[in-house]
Amino acid sequence: MNEVRVGMVGYKFMGKAHSHAYRDLPMFFPNAPRPVQKVICGRNEADVKTAAVQLGWEEAVTDWRELVVRSDIDLVDINAPSDAHKEIAIAAAKAGKHLFCEKPLALTLADAKEMLAAAEAAGVKHMVGFNYRFAPAVQLAKKLIDDGRLGRIYHFRAAFLQDWILDPDFPLVWRLDRNVAGSGAHGDLGAHLIDMGRFLVGEMTEVVGMSETFIKERPLPSSMTGLSAKGSANKVKGPVTVDDATLFMARFGCGALGSFEATRFAGGHRCTNSFEINGSLGSVKFDFERMNELQVYFTGDDPDVQGFRRVLATDPAHAYSEAWWPPGHTIGYEHTFIHETLELLEALQENRQPVPNFHDGVLCQAVLEAVERSIDEKRWVRLDEM
Repeated sequence: MNEVRVGMVGYKFMGKAHSHAYRDLPMFFPNAPRPVQKVICGRNEADVKTAAVQLGWEEAVTDWRELVVRSDIDLVDINAPSDAHKEIAIAAAKAGKHLFCEKPLALTLADAKEMLAAAEAAGVKHMVGFNYRFAPAVQLAKKLIDDGRLGRIYHFRAAFLQDWILDPDFPLVWRLDRNVAGSGAHGDLGAHLIDMGRFLVGEMTEVVGMSETFIKERPLPSSMTGLSAKGSANKVKGPVTVDDATLFMARFGCGALGSFEATRFAGGHRCTNSFEINGSLGSVKFDFERMNELQVYFTGDDPDVQGFRRVLATDPAHAYSEAWWPPGHTIGYEHTFIHETLELLEALQENRQPVPNFHDGVLCQAVLEAVERSIDEKRWVRLDEM
């Protein structure tokens, strides 16, 4: 498969990120299959036509049902709001299209399982969008763990902290509507933490959590895009139906303990997506606001020089770095999507499932719902209950 013809549903925040990846990938990874941006879909005809020109798509349509059955489409990319994922993915799978879906995979675990079943029944390839896995520094942390250089893992602690809705007058965007988003900080930010924990440490066996919605009502929006919005002139308010912050603890199957915090109310934190892992032979620390750096500590270092060292993951020894700039020249958020897309396109070329895929989306959704059940029932919940 020398090229992959893409049809994409969605054109705002994630649509722009995915489009950028499709456009830049051939320049830096010329041996990968070439993505062809055939058609983009959105509900607003004028806006999606503008997006098609801006983002480099050949054509714009307003009906995703038309898109998924087209004979000139190999891959359907779904980055519309979460409530649309299931219907589009199942229809596209039945039409024989490969699938790339943003996280969280679905609104519920049952829906996620249904999406996976449809993809498997159709025999198509499927990927879920956990882009943070693809930062070179995260790949280095994974390698250190897999090679045993951190020893037995004892702790995984993670936090995804933002402050973009700290203002109580910020409008009631779709991410604050449970019917559309599924959940708030928990599903939006916490899903990334859960996936990172699973990727680096392994499966969780049980969880216990708590959550809070600090601002119960917000002004209705007159317009919204990405993480920005404008309030309506009449200042009418509506209820916030998702969590503003969720915290939970977990046990991993390997015996490690985990702590997870996702909030949109951490003043001063624009995008602090971080984790620390402690093992018997060493530790690592990562913060996406400094995404090219991994802090590394080994217990075997001489006592007079022990401590965390800063590793700049931009040398050719680090994942993906040979394709980019000379050592020390950093890369950014958008590059994680390029690396993610590279994995997808190479998997299609090699006739294998990309990773992470819908199986990972289902397992992430199981943890999300186990935490919610724990909060509702005020108890530890085992993952084998889900």
